[in-house]
Amino acid sequence: MGWKEAAEPVLTRMPAVKRPEGHVPFKRKLAWTAGILVLYFFLTNIDILGAAGGQDLFGEFRAILAGEQGSLLQVGIGPIVTASIVMQLLGGANLLGLDTDDPRDQVLYQGLQKLLVVVMTALTALPMVFAGGFLPAQDQLVLGGLEFVGSQVQVLMFLQIFAGGILLLYMDEVVSKWGVGSGIGLFIVAGVSQRLVSGLISPTAEGFFYSWYQILFTDEVAVGSVLTGDGLFVLLSQDGGQLLALFTTVLIFGIVVYAESVRVEIPLSHARVKGARGRFPVKLIYASVLPMILVRALQANVQFIGQILFTLGPDRQAGPIILFGQELSWLGVYDQSQPVSGLFYYVSPIYSPDDWMWWTGEITAEVWMVLIRVAVDLTFMIVGGAVFAIFWVETTDMGPEATAKQIQNSGMQIPGFRQNVGVIEKVMERYIPQVTVIGGALVGLLAVMANMLGTIGSVTGTGLLLAVSITYKLYEEIAEEQMMEMHPMMRQMFGKE
Repeated sequence: MGWKEAAEPVLTRMPAVKRPEGHVPFKRKLAWTAGILVLYFFLTNIDILGAAGGQDLFGEFRAILAGEQGSLLQVGIGPIVTASIVMQLLGGANLLGLDTDDPRDQVLYQGLQKLLVVVMTALTALPMVFAGGFLPAQDQLVLGGLEFVGSQVQVLMFLQIFAGGILLLYMDEVVSKWGVGSGIGLFIVAGVSQRLVSGLISPTAEGFFYSWYQILFTDEVAVGSVLTGDGLFVLLSQDGGQLLALFTTVLIFGIVVYAESVRVEIPLSHARVKGARGRFPVKLIYASVLPMILVRALQANVQFIGQILFTLGPDRQAGPIILFGQELSWLGVYDQSQPVSGLFYYVSPIYSPDDWMWWTGEITAEVWMVLIRVAVDLTFMIVGGAVFAIFWVETTDMGPEATAKQIQNSGMQIPGFRQNVGVIEKVMERYIPQVTVIGGALVGLLAVMANMLGTIGSVTGTGLLLAVSITYKLYEEIAEEQMMEMHPMMRQMFGKE
């Protein structure tokens, strides 16, 4: 008996959100989407009972992991994305032996992915609660007449974080089946938008408008002459006028919107209906920006491992990783729980201009170490963006073979070519693989450059790219839904009925 037969009773019984039996009206889809969004914001504001503060392990990745430190959504979409990475790698290498065209195998694939999300949620929450330093627990907690002491408080915290992760999984499923777009995309846009607005209007030194109020109307910020180097640096820096961050944010918005409009259009004509023509667009960012979530999530997991290894040593704020009584400086040296040298330093992403502008005097690392870190981050993001874009295209039925079948099944053909799946696939192979690699690498490059220059609200380059791209696609989906609502026959043509 194979693994599929053994696992089928468990995987087919995984709780799932029921699919709508017929067409869901557009207004109802918007209502479901808005309801889940309100619930998401509500859950991010519910604190974990028994938690006593602690550092944000995924602080630099919050923009893309869509969670909130110390809340029920502590783990965010991290487990969902990690499970997706594992499933894509296993599926891409054909190690699962599942045929996604087979309805039975589709159910098994979805059940396995959901089970993997549950496991990853538990594995992510466990070290956060029990490894110490990340989410310290109170010594004693009284709740509804019940008293929790010591490890009981930690168990209670773990159950809350685990429940929040599972809630997020099914909230994503509700949006995917009953709403507009995907839950993951919705949560990312919500988190990034919140940070952007906060970065503009926050009444602190981090707020853009407040910073300029201080510069123009108070003497708290000594800008000096704008003609001098110091004055220009203050106006451009994140701690001063943030002009560079504003420029970067606007530039990324413009580049992504422009890149979404750049496409190769393959002409199509209907095989039976004369005059019925169309075009199949192959966009420059064909795989979308979503594969960047997978790349950054992989980096977040690597940094997570480094943090865990560091906490296994003696209780301290700084020093090398110690395993089995041996100091492993080559693996990582930490200061205030951040890597400052070693392997985990070189593979840590560039988060802001302060991480690589060595001439400001705020970086203790040697120049050559900083340059290696920048080179590793660039290489990882560009190559990783291209690789994960290929995986994304192949596993979401966007590849040449799947696209050719879709065109053939719709009754369309490419003028001048025989109406044959193999012929259409060869035409698609001229464009889709190349555009996928170029688009994935371009997105990776933009993400690193945005991080290096800084953004408003410190949303990170990847978070900003995701927010712009997802919002653009959400706009297209809403326009398509409205068109189908006005013309019901269109639903049949696009297979939405």
